[in-house]
Amino acid sequence: MERPAVDLFIIGGGINGCGIARDATGRGLTVTLAEMGDLAQGTSSASTKLFHGGLRYLEYFEFRLVREALEERETLLSAMPHISWPMRFVLPYSPDMRFESDTPTSRLLGMVMPWMKGRRPAWLIRLGLFLYDHLGGRKILPGTARLDLARDPLGRPLKPGFGLGWEYSDCWVQDSRLVVLNARDAEARGATIMTRTRVSHAERQGDLWRITTEGEGGTQIHHARALVNAGGPWVEDVIRNVAHIPSTEGVRLVRGSHIVVPKLYDHDRCYFFQGTDGRIIFAIPYEQDFTLIGTTDMDHRGAPGEARCTDEERDYLCAFASQYFKTPVTPDQVVWTYSGVRPLYNDGAKSATAATRDYVLSLNDQGAPLLNVFGGKITTYRRLAESALTKLAPFFPQASGNWTAGVPLPGGDFPVDGVDALIARLGAAYPFLSPRDARRLVRTYGTDAFLVLGDAKSLADLGHDFGAGLTEAELRWLTDKEFARSGDDILWRRTKLGLHMNDEQARELDRFVARMPAVGAAAQ
Repeated sequence: MERPAVDLFIIGGGINGCGIARDATGRGLTVTLAEMGDLAQGTSSASTKLFHGGLRYLEYFEFRLVREALEERETLLSAMPHISWPMRFVLPYSPDMRFESDTPTSRLLGMVMPWMKGRRPAWLIRLGLFLYDHLGGRKILPGTARLDLARDPLGRPLKPGFGLGWEYSDCWVQDSRLVVLNARDAEARGATIMTRTRVSHAERQGDLWRITTEGEGGTQIHHARALVNAGGPWVEDVIRNVAHIPSTEGVRLVRGSHIVVPKLYDHDRCYFFQGTDGRIIFAIPYEQDFTLIGTTDMDHRGAPGEARCTDEERDYLCAFASQYFKTPVTPDQVVWTYSGVRPLYNDGAKSATAATRDYVLSLNDQGAPLLNVFGGKITTYRRLAESALTKLAPFFPQASGNWTAGVPLPGGDFPVDGVDALIARLGAAYPFLSPRDARRLVRTYGTDAFLVLGDAKSLADLGHDFGAGLTEAELRWLTDKEFARSGDDILWRRTKLGLHMNDEQARELDRFVARMPAVGAAAQ
């Protein structure tokens, strides 16, 4: 089967691919996107779930990257107040904190203050936080505050000895939902989104790309005026083995692993911990009942899809957190782990931690254009998409200009500070909901929660109850509107209800989804 030619064919259904699809469709371009698995199945669902500037990147003098990310935090907050919200981070200080030995700041300080022997002085951390507060033109988020952790309640979960600390702002985001909402909006604007569809071959034919896909509907042939390779960890494989383009550019695959343990403390703040080895980790309140701890930074060998949190990484994160928390974090507490591979542009850095987090857009215009996307951060995905369309603009003079800043994603059409009011409104409209379920639905769907629940007058009207608050009505929304096709899609990407379900409940959900016909957005 051959399809009519489109302007852009995008390979990859992660945050970069879906962000570019949404941006391009909103400019009036015709777009098809193919993802070999589920949306956000790779790197984009395995982040630390933060919209943040990257405080530690200041040590690498990545000022442009940090400034752009800081600017984006508030732009994105306004567009998705249901799946992203402000958080305050507590940074305890210890004189034993050290730099990684190969950072530019470490080398500079070693030259001018050799007696520090690699230690991070308190004044330098405060300088970094000052820059963090002011580089991005902060308007919504509060600035840094000094803490006396010996007296402040925020110091209670910590070991004795942490006196000085600071509290600063960053933001939380539900990463895989961000991807799905970009795909939904792209589709609503006219894009074709194909999941579980592998691109097996792409070649130039005249002024078009001829693309072959293999999916549940069989083999299809597509034509496009430009090809965008947003394959994430597979970007290099697409260049060499799908498009068969010679290239010297490549990616450095860096594995980031996380652990989830039962809730370690009762307040809503996060902790930013600095280790004696120069690395940092976060401890973050997670899914109401848990604490998320991560991440590691290790060069990844092997297939990107085989990334797993190793026992060594799990034990490292437990030991790291236990240097700070009064109650040790032990491997037997871990209820879930996840790991993702970040496709960083290979800039030749000595260590995985030092490799640039900046994105690189490489345009091959020896015929129909091919745009390869290397690296990037979830925080800067919207700016990356704008930059990608700028690169492609000479080939599409009919396309309109930038438009996505501040335009809400589906369900995000309410004020940044309006979450509690929306939860109250949902609870009043559906009084049979528990406060916990009302909050989860708003934090998942925003104003779309009213569409999910429809005209239900009781829990029974929502159909079968699968457990953990998941009903048949929500399940059908996810399969009809959000491309979900399996239990894992629902429990670990569209939601994180897998943390609250037992194995039998998960198997029942799988069986139910398997019996459902492919409908709505999921049917391609």
